[in-house]
Amino acid sequence: MRFQDLAAFFERLEATSKRLEMFDILADLFRQAAPDDIKPIIYMSQGRLQPAFQEGLEIGMSDKLLTRALAGAAQQSPEDVLARFKDTGDLGTTAEALLAGRAGEGLTVGKVYQEFKSISNTAGEGSVEKKLCNLTDLLAASSPREAKYIARFVMGRLRLGVGDATVLEALALAKLGGREFKPELERAYNLCSDLGLVGETAGKGGIDAIRTFAVQVGYPIRMSLCERVAEPEQIIDRMKLVERVKVKGSKQQKIETIRPCAVEPKLDGIRCQIHKHGEQVDIFSRNLERTTAMFPDIVEAVTRQVQARDIIFEGEALAFDEGTGELLPFQATIQRKRKHEVADYAKDFPLKLFVFDLLYVDGEDYTPRTYRDRRAELLRRIAPGSIIEPNESEETRDPARVRQIFEAAVARGLEGIVAKRMDSLYTAGARNFDWIKLKRNYKGELSDTVDLCVVGYFRGGGKRARFGIGTVLAAVFDPATDTFKTVSKVGTGFSDEEWVQLRERLDRVAVAHKPARVDSRMEPDVWVQPTYVITVAADEITRSPMHTCGADEQGVGYALRFPRVQGFLREDKNPEDANTVRDIIELYELQKRVKLE
Repeated sequence: MRFQDLAAFFERLEATSKRLEMFDILADLFRQAAPDDIKPIIYMSQGRLQPAFQEGLEIGMSDKLLTRALAGAAQQSPEDVLARFKDTGDLGTTAEALLAGRAGEGLTVGKVYQEFKSISNTAGEGSVEKKLCNLTDLLAASSPREAKYIARFVMGRLRLGVGDATVLEALALAKLGGREFKPELERAYNLCSDLGLVGETAGKGGIDAIRTFAVQVGYPIRMSLCERVAEPEQIIDRMKLVERVKVKGSKQQKIETIRPCAVEPKLDGIRCQIHKHGEQVDIFSRNLERTTAMFPDIVEAVTRQVQARDIIFEGEALAFDEGTGELLPFQATIQRKRKHEVADYAKDFPLKLFVFDLLYVDGEDYTPRTYRDRRAELLRRIAPGSIIEPNESEETRDPARVRQIFEAAVARGLEGIVAKRMDSLYTAGARNFDWIKLKRNYKGELSDTVDLCVVGYFRGGGKRARFGIGTVLAAVFDPATDTFKTVSKVGTGFSDEEWVQLRERLDRVAVAHKPARVDSRMEPDVWVQPTYVITVAADEITRSPMHTCGADEQGVGYALRFPRVQGFLREDKNPEDANTVRDIIELYELQKRVKLE
């Protein structure tokens, strides 16, 4: 595929504010793309050279270097380029203007992608000048439209706003013949977390290749998540299996069975998915970030305690006091999530890894096996040691016993409990009542925080006028429509320094119109692509015609009353990890029940 054609599709995607139109554009793009081009197209459309969980391929070029490359390609002085940049405020638009009238040299998608990878891989002495020369040559071979998107990609400013769900839906239609095949693509994606690989597999092998897609060590499986309840007894209610059976001589009768569940303490630590292949160990976080280098003690323990050549399992890492054995609070554990001074912090905050699930071992995919089978095999594979331990677990179907375990966990200073159906499968990337969490925050009142995605900001006035930002527009995620629906304006909780940092970050992902994946009645001063997640506390949830979260036929949605931010940005969460519309509605219903009591 010609890169000129891909750039034209990028231009159409950038211009639309409608998700359905974005879907149509993507489907058309995938129809026209050759199978070998699908993977790089998907990566580049997301501003990447590879899936997010892989490291090492970063363009790493500043505004200044790109300015020099543009000057060389356009045969103008860097001062002239800077003058144009001041007028446009966008180096992509500047590149397009500087190269106006050029036909380009017929670059292909594969050629541009390989050049990007070559620039990224250039290292060592003189690497800056080598990168500069390579980028200058690439821009000189480009048409104006191609140069615009090459420049934006290099700067990390390719603002297309394409969501994973929309890509999968478009692939289903374009490469598998119908949108009804999207769930099968989602299954493959949940097993590998590599959208480009899924697209390439669909393009080359069709539905048969997707249906036989398998777990691979080194490709993180999208983690299974919990639903929530308000009281211990509700856990057992969710474990009930209701069947209708025909009894001889009578009509059908309803038979109710309570399925047993494993009740485990809910640990407030860092979730880890461990991949071991021989002596090679990789660790991935909840949002699939590769965190191996941050946890050398866990890596060493895996090679020593885990008895398998190839294995994927999950656990929760917590800092502990070596003298007393006491688990430390999350604020201490999170100190270990760092890229610098790792060895020093490993000494100050040693970790224990409490393992709780097995996903794959020595050629066998365990995700279709029951939780009982998965845990039994996991325990068999973990040798005794000081770092890795099985998480506590007790099997029960007694609501009184569930309450006792919950109260005991809270008394120990833990978050609460997690209950898992013993016969449940591992549903990668899903949130359902196979796993149920009960936190002390949920009990008795609406005091839990919610994670929201920032979709815009208002400039503000008074004291904050000097920052150029005074309030953010925040939204929850709606998986059913792959959109973000607004639920609150938030202007409290950030320090003066954080407001400055926040505006700098938001301006990097600002767009000229409402993003296609955002559903909002409000019009902020600046729209931004859904990128950053914040944790918000509020007094209560109210009904509101101002917001689109859970809006009914009369247009009345849900909103947060007296919201305030806790902490800064959640670097460990992707936009789609924000709380959902359903979460807000369930918290609202819980709040009503509490008030009635």
